[in-house]
Amino acid sequence: MLTLHTAPVVRPTGDGEPVRDGAVLVDGELIAAVGALDELEEAYPRARVRRWPGVLVPGLVHAGPLAGDDPRGSVHQLLKAGVTAVAEPGGDPAVLEALSRSGLARGGGPRALVPGARADLAVFDGQGTCVATVLAGRLVHRRA
Repeated sequence: MLTLHTAPVVRPTGDGEPVRDGAVLVDGELIAAVGALDELEEAYPRARVRRWPGVLVPGLVHAGPLAGDDPRGSVHQLLKAGVTAVAEPGGDPAVLEALSRSGLARGGGPRALVPGARADLAVFDGQGTCVATVLAGRLVHRRA
């Protein structure tokens, strides 16, 4: 199913030039297009539209070890913070199992919202709070 994730500001490279009233078109697990909302709505009229407040960016990368004694709870906290990848997961089998089940990507490096990339994105409000996290095209966190 095609889904347009829209926001007043979309930053395809996180800190690069923003797209005002932008959108990211997600097809399954991958990004199909990025651009102006009105153009993508016209090109894909059957796409479901999810409108988010704030700034839509590539998902964040967690650089340190997972905190806490509960790997599943730690993963949940990462998703609530807009994290879609873990740079160095370590070797704890419980942590690796929790990461595998969640679908969080492994590895650091820059992320970008570009066609063909895995659909990992996050949306932050004006106070820096994550309002939504999409992991491989699935909405895994939405602030109530």
